[in-house]
Amino acid sequence: MSHKITLKELAAELNLSISTVSKALKNSYEINEKTIARVQALAKKRNYRPNRMALSLKSNKTMTIGVIIPNILNYFFSKVLLGIEEEANSNGYHIIICLSNNQYQKEADSLQLLSDGSVDGFILSIARETQVMQRNNHFKKATEDGYPIVMFDRVSEKIECDKIVVDDYKAAYNATKFLLKQDRKKIALISTINDLNIGKLRINGYKKALEGDPTYKNKELIFKINNKTEYDSVITSLFDNHHDVDGIFATDNVSAITALKIANNKGFNIPKDISVIGFSDDKISRLSVPSLTIVSQNALEIGKNAARMLIDRLQNNSPSEFKTKVIQTDLVVREST
Repeated sequence: MSHKITLKELAAELNLSISTVSKALKNSYEINEKTIARVQALAKKRNYRPNRMALSLKSNKTMTIGVIIPNILNYFFSKVLLGIEEEANSNGYHIIICLSNNQYQKEADSLQLLSDGSVDGFILSIARETQVMQRNNHFKKATEDGYPIVMFDRVSEKIECDKIVVDDYKAAYNATKFLLKQDRKKIALISTINDLNIGKLRINGYKKALEGDPTYKNKELIFKINNKTEYDSVITSLFDNHHDVDGIFATDNVSAITALKIANNKGFNIPKDISVIGFSDDKISRLSVPSLTIVSQNALEIGKNAARMLIDRLQNNSPSEFKTKVIQTDLVVREST
């Protein structure tokens, strides 16, 4: 690896003081143009790069945001990331992304790694394992060390920080209501995030919509999928044991599209015999046959709002009340209903 030239070495080579070289690199009015040209030409030739850590020690700002997400392959998280990046970029901030892979230890390590002065604050969605274990000591430590946190989607009530949430309860309630309005008589819920708060809220929204309909005669019908290998078997058993099912609301799109596939194979006409609704406006929902009606979480908006909230907090040094912002969902109606 080639030696990275320092400011001190640059100054020695030019026979100038470090202060003069530093000012010349910043085009300071105190330095004459000839010296500026000389300094910048050598800096370019020697490939000089300012040390961002040293700069941040002076200004106490790195202009960098740490983002920790549970899963990069999940469309929702990658779209939120896009929103964060766009908003951060337009405000002159960089982002560093860490993946927790839904593991508590990886999340805690990422927080610790970046809490060394590398970032000014964090935007994160809590790892599944962290929520199940109800751990939050690592978040507390980061906030005590002076790092503001904005949590989105999966948040902890125990941590005092800004939060952005989707109204998961209302989203599920509205989706189920839509199926009831279509005069569906037996509506099943397929849930894949049973151990997360957002999963519980979606189940409750579904239940409430059914309870509130005086004409609906069937009991609630909830099928839980706990790991990736169970999609086919659980959804097949739903159809085998309930031949008269005519509505399905799924908390994710993989199970919604698996349900479409199995319904097709069993000779159901979609949407005449059965309506199916998924969750998240990803490409797969638009490309499925028939195209899938979904709940859109407005992920880009969540990302932009999260970055805006954090940047506001970083730029307003006066401590203000922590806010929780609720982003409304939309039902995007397509061919599956």
